[in-house]
Amino acid sequence: MTYSFFDFLQLIGSLGIFIYGMKILSDGLQKVAGSKLRAILKGMTTTRITGILTGFLATVMLQSSTTTTVMVVSFVNAGLLTFIEATGVIMGANIGTTLTAWMVSVLGFKFSITPVAVSMIGISFPFLFFGKPKLRNLAEAVIGFGILFIGLDFLKDSVPSIQDNPEILEFLNRFTDYGFFTTIIFIAVGTLLTLITQSSSAATAITLVMLAQGWISFPIAAAMVLGENIGTTVTANIAALIGNVHAKRAARFHFAINIIGVTWMLILFPWFLDLVDWGMHFITDTHTSVYDLDETSRINATLALSLFHTLFNVFNVTLLFAFVPLIARLVIRFQPSKDGADEQFRLKYITSGLMSSPELSIAQAQKEVELMAKLVDKISFNVSALLFKKKNKQKFLDKIAKREEITDVIEMEVADYLSRISVGNMTRNASEKVRSILSMINDLERIADIFYQISRSYEKMMTNITNGLNPVSILFRPGSFISISLTAWNESAITF
Repeated sequence: MTYSFFDFLQLIGSLGIFIYGMKILSDGLQKVAGSKLRAILKGMTTTRITGILTGFLATVMLQSSTTTTVMVVSFVNAGLLTFIEATGVIMGANIGTTLTAWMVSVLGFKFSITPVAVSMIGISFPFLFFGKPKLRNLAEAVIGFGILFIGLDFLKDSVPSIQDNPEILEFLNRFTDYGFFTTIIFIAVGTLLTLITQSSSAATAITLVMLAQGWISFPIAAAMVLGENIGTTVTANIAALIGNVHAKRAARFHFAINIIGVTWMLILFPWFLDLVDWGMHFITDTHTSVYDLDETSRINATLALSLFHTLFNVFNVTLLFAFVPLIARLVIRFQPSKDGADEQFRLKYITSGLMSSPELSIAQAQKEVELMAKLVDKISFNVSALLFKKKNKQKFLDKIAKREEITDVIEMEVADYLSRISVGNMTRNASEKVRSILSMINDLERIADIFYQISRSYEKMMTNITNGLNPVSILFRPGSFISISLTAWNESAITF
């Protein structure tokens, strides 16, 4: 075997360049979309069909189904989307992710795109220094696109040749003689590959390269793609671990529909592959079968694999479309609500992590400010009850103290969250939103403190009355603490 450790490092480096290019492309597209992306996700999910279209468009824009599904889970956790609305978006994301496979198979194998990619980077690079954020973000996306295909070109060259290293093919052939279990084995391999790369698009690109180089046959590559569809659900489920019950249900739904899809595909697998092979005769206008392993058929097989990926996800969404309510009920049954508090739509001090776009992270912070404002409103009600109701004084004092402590925690958590957002590259509009939110949470926390101090003053007043003193005139005279507090409250009031 002529493949050395240095060659292996080149392979890992090439994969790193490819994944890094994909990340830059996705980040740049998210920054270009900005707050419009949130509006698309929220405004186009009124029906299941529009939800599927929304998920498809969002994934095409982001070039990552993982980003879309994690975003959806976060939005469900924040109450920006309901669980039912999220089901359509997730199904659409499964279709949208197949575009990357087509882009890689057509541009990466049919044409020599590296000179074009380098030229695109050269054209876009000066725009990184422009003052307009949209131009910078668009240039970043184009540069990411170029780096992605440069990485793919390096990846193709770094994969060991079967002719020079027949031991690799011999090793893989050991697992190809188990019939149905061979398919199961390579589904597991595809799942593991996606877990390692944390990107189904990257895993699909690796599978396409292996197929084009002759490492694996078309049926084995198709089995790996099925596994990659399962592996892509894991990231969303990890993100949902710290979310509320609705976020967990959205992630479980994603897992459920992909498992159901892979299950029915296993039953029809040989016939479905023949259907794809038959379809390729019309697309390529040749009589070469994708099952052959010569150089021409292997390139056509990469297109066939993209076709298989698309048809599988389209058929799966079409077949399961009518059964979404049933699947949703099953998911709810297996992921029940533990208590009433779990049903509340809340971030619980922003535990779902930073979104990959500052605009979307700010949307989550805004939801937390709304929660804080409602809490301050409850404290205001408790103070009013404390002053004007004759019973349960201690209960209101305890509630005010407890809720004031919560506002302190919210202010600290939101401020920390926003400081982490500010580390990245933000637009001027996003920076202004961050400053406004910081100002609001500071004012809300001050209001809660003032209410708490009023309750403490009231408690002291009641203690003095019990001791035979009459401190009412002292407490409410001009310049007293309560007088100053009420004045500060009037000046700091925020309208939501």
